[in-house]
Amino acid sequence: MSVLVNKKEKKDWRRAVTDPVHFARAFLGIEPHPGQEAWLSKSSGFENALVTGNRWGKSDVQAVKLLHRAFFQIRPLERDIRDYYRCVNVAITQDQADIIFGKMIGMIGRSTALKALVKSIRQTPFPHIALKNGSEIWARSSYNRGEYILGHDFDYINFDEAAYEPYGEWVVDGVMKMRLADRCGMLDFSSTPNGLNWFYRRCQAIAREGRGHVQHGSTLENPHLSANYIEQLKSSMSPSRLAQHLQGKFTSFEGRLFPEDVIQRCLVGSNSDGNQRNFVTKDDGRLLIHGWDLARKVTYTVGVTLDVTSRPFHVVEIIRMQRDWPVTIRIIKETQQRFGGITVIDSTGLGDVVLAELDDIGAVGVNFGGGNRDLLLVNLERAIFAGEVTWPDTEYSDDGRGKWSLTDEIRAMDKAYTNVGDGVCALALALWQVRQRGADMPGLRAAVGRF
Repeated sequence: MSVLVNKKEKKDWRRAVTDPVHFARAFLGIEPHPGQEAWLSKSSGFENALVTGNRWGKSDVQAVKLLHRAFFQIRPLERDIRDYYRCVNVAITQDQADIIFGKMIGMIGRSTALKALVKSIRQTPFPHIALKNGSEIWARSSYNRGEYILGHDFDYINFDEAAYEPYGEWVVDGVMKMRLADRCGMLDFSSTPNGLNWFYRRCQAIAREGRGHVQHGSTLENPHLSANYIEQLKSSMSPSRLAQHLQGKFTSFEGRLFPEDVIQRCLVGSNSDGNQRNFVTKDDGRLLIHGWDLARKVTYTVGVTLDVTSRPFHVVEIIRMQRDWPVTIRIIKETQQRFGGITVIDSTGLGDVVLAELDDIGAVGVNFGGGNRDLLLVNLERAIFAGEVTWPDTEYSDDGRGKWSLTDEIRAMDKAYTNVGDGVCALALALWQVRQRGADMPGLRAAVGRF
């Protein structure tokens, strides 16, 4: 009898190497639902995206996939040259990353076969599972643009709830992909949608360029949930929330401030580097205003140069950088000298120190405290709805390897002004200075929107 059992176990192990669904059934005691089975079977590209409603079972299926890849060290044979194998679950917070990690511990604890192959499990300083075959499974946050995975290399990364990482493109292209490069590793995204943001564009690119498998899933696919309860939830949800949180479909934010047609009216073409500076000089007799939002910790300093000689006002240059303060001050002065005009900066906090250094160019300071921030943003909102400002629809390379655009920041603005980027603040500062000089300008236009 023991010989028969051993034969069966060997057969199960051999089959499980290439069949993660069988691995889940035979060694974890899990019966994946059809959507999970499809994902485990098809998500074999270098980039794959699992986009589902809440409670579909993303965490469970990715726990299975992480364990499967670590136990069998799944990677290209030509890269099977290291004496270790490392995979990691990453999320925007450590608490979120720990969810899948906790599920893996539970699965191991219920499997006699897998427990025998585990060397150690620790929770501090970071969650870590070490297997006797040399594999490691980590859980880390993407905090500070991937700080906690820098300096390491991986065979497999799962980016959990990726759509909610505000610096997603930078973290993925500037950090994660580089951590996988020498191992030809796999990157999975598993997330509920979060509007038409960078994650939406990434999923489109994966499908369009054939990088891997993209799969959408409805909450109703999970047979362990009450269908009646879900139906009651559906009746209380708006179409947008229903699409994102239950159906796993991409849709625009309900709280989005600017409709797409309003944004499209404000977009203009640009030259090859995204700016129009070659066509505007200080000798043209034009009035230009430079708005500068200064960096706070890991954010960017952004400068927006606005030609306000006539309406609509036009953004002629955008500078986005992370530099030491002496370099930042020098670039602000150089911009003023190149174009002339008026420089206005955010003087909140350390901005007072920078403002003192810019006294020789007559820079104007605006403190965002005391309700001033909302006043500036209300004025920016009015100007955009009124078609009073235009900007080039261009993606810029940042100081890392990511992409950024003012258009994306403006698209992401919500009606409560909680999601406001550095470029938006710089543009708001320039437009506010226009308003302050109202006596020198043509009359302000009425806006069509919330005003």
